[in-house]
Amino acid sequence: MAASISSEEQVFMMTLGQRISALRKHAGLTQAQLAQALNVSQQAVQSWEAGRRRIQISVLPEIAKLLSVSLEELFGEESDTIPRKRGPASRLEQQIQIISQLPRAKQKLVSEMLDAVIAQAQQ
Repeated sequence: MAASISSEEQVFMMTLGQRISALRKHAGLTQAQLAQALNVSQQAVQSWEAGRRRIQISVLPEIAKLLSVSLEELFGEESDTIPRKRGPASRLEQQIQIISQLPRAKQKLVSEMLDAVIAQAQQ
């Protein structure tokens, strides 16, 4: 960090880093996975989470998208973003995120497969 940044900015960077870390863990991602998705080094993610390095503003929307939160939630504007208990929904949410990035035809195929599995499970 540059010596010219204020203590307020240092606190903000540390707080943002802690939120990214908690949200990343909630999403079931490692630092390496987040880094790869953002096309940055794992050391960059580690430095962001520790509050030792500034995050480029242009990267923040992509971080929020990968962590399935709004920018407001990423910045801590909404208090109930991070559940206190981690449940099986985290893996399911990660799968939904992956499916949402597939081409429409493949999304339809996955949806039909899920419908069949759910119908069979409900019998």
